[in-house]
Amino acid sequence: MPEAITATGLRKRYGSVQALDGLEVEVPAGTVFGLLGPNGAGKSTTVRVLTTLTRPDEGTARVAGHDVVAEPDAVRRRIGVVAQKHSFDPAATGRENLILQGTLHDLHGQPLARRADELLERFGLAEAGRRVARTYSGGMQRKLDLALGLLHNPSVLFLDEPTTGLDPEARAELWLEIGRLAGDEGITVLLTTHYLEEADRLAASLAIVDHGRVVITGTPAELKSDLQGDTLHIALADNVEPDVQATLERIDGVTEVRVDGRTVRARASNGAAIVPIALAALSERHSVTSVTVAQPSLDDVYLRYAGHTFEEAA
Repeated sequence: MPEAITATGLRKRYGSVQALDGLEVEVPAGTVFGLLGPNGAGKSTTVRVLTTLTRPDEGTARVAGHDVVAEPDAVRRRIGVVAQKHSFDPAATGRENLILQGTLHDLHGQPLARRADELLERFGLAEAGRRVARTYSGGMQRKLDLALGLLHNPSVLFLDEPTTGLDPEARAELWLEIGRLAGDEGITVLLTTHYLEEADRLAASLAIVDHGRVVITGTPAELKSDLQGDTLHIALADNVEPDVQATLERIDGVTEVRVDGRTVRARASNGAAIVPIALAALSERHSVTSVTVAQPSLDDVYLRYAGHTFEEAA
């Protein structure tokens, strides 16, 4: 499968902040690719480079077959962008926003009118199309943003934190639409998100980004399957004493013990069997308030390869 997006050795600095530090990605055509990481990891800067909104200090990138620095106009004709902030005019109606967007892409007359009506219908905005956009709910506004990004039939669509601030129902509706783009229409989607569930649900493959670099890539299933066994979470009543890590590491089948305040995380070859052993080992000097055993998650993957959890990085 050909690559719709490639980036090699991207670096970008803003003052003292190294936003990108040698970032590299390859996105197969016709798939949803996730850039997963906490706020400040470099996801939005990556999108700005790939959409020609900023030039990298170093490195190269190609989108839809065109170099983002040498051929920015060609890139812009092939891509759609849904940014974190709304791109529509709140004082204009939904339909007026679509018509204006179309004229910017040199679309006119009946073809533009039909395309606008088609997208309003597709996103359930047909009845609201003559209302001003500021009266829309958060979910409706995000659907209008998505319609604007798709108006000119791009081959590559960038979605930068598309569901931030949406309620669970609106987020689920948008997930369905994003899934259809690659599955039914063959559009390449690059999705940035800090929602673990969103990346797990939508991305055919993903790159975990931390401090401006990619620390690991793969499918969500592959990345989680690399973590053998179960994830063990132990909460203590008081701050963890220095001996806790050593106590757990002495138990056969327990690895990757990490201590953070009153919380202990570890890998366990067989969580159900190890829990009573771990509790017995800890109970002499510590009061355990809860124990959770779970299958590996993308947060565990992030912890393995970035050295900290999403919450710690945020």
